[in-house]
Amino acid sequence: MAIKVYGHPVSSAVQRVLLCLAEKDLEHEFVLLDMPNDQHKKEPLIHLVRSLALKMGTPLIAEDPKKQAIIGVWLEVEAQKFDAAGQKISYEILIKAFKGLTPDEAIVEEMQGALGKVLDVYEARLGKSKYLAGDDYSLADLHHVPIINNLFKTKVKVVFEERQRGSAWCADLLARPAWQKVLEGIKF
Repeated sequence: MAIKVYGHPVSSAVQRVLLCLAEKDLEHEFVLLDMPNDQHKKEPLIHLVRSLALKMGTPLIAEDPKKQAIIGVWLEVEAQKFDAAGQKISYEILIKAFKGLTPDEAIVEEMQGALGKVLDVYEARLGKSKYLAGDDYSLADLHHVPIINNLFKTKVKVVFEERQRGSAWCADLLARPAWQKVLEGIKF
């Protein structure tokens, strides 16, 4: 029985789920949701990524509770700091362009500064380990991939390139075969 993935292929959350599945080479059935009517924000759909990763086991979520806690910390940093800035930049530059609207450059500049501060923390962390939660790729890294992919299509890419370790980490994440498989599958 194939796993059902509910959502829209442009959603970074959906892309995270697809990447989890691709990392484990699991087949899935895609079910398109009515995003304009917020069908994607209703239970039971909003908490599936972590539970899926836990069911799939290592290496995305470690079995060791201490390692799980470290992954959890970096997931929170991603959600509260990285994603918060990255989503706003993506909206201003990519989504508004798609809608024919003009981006608010003040918001882009402010969020680019916020993103730079987060990337400084990542740069220090990546000086101690290959990935955010240690030397193994995990859900903490995976969560970043869709937004990094979006931001690398914009002028904000320079914020990543200014940080040697962070830039190498991004290149590693974007080159993963599973991410390439996801990109091939979401072309429309």
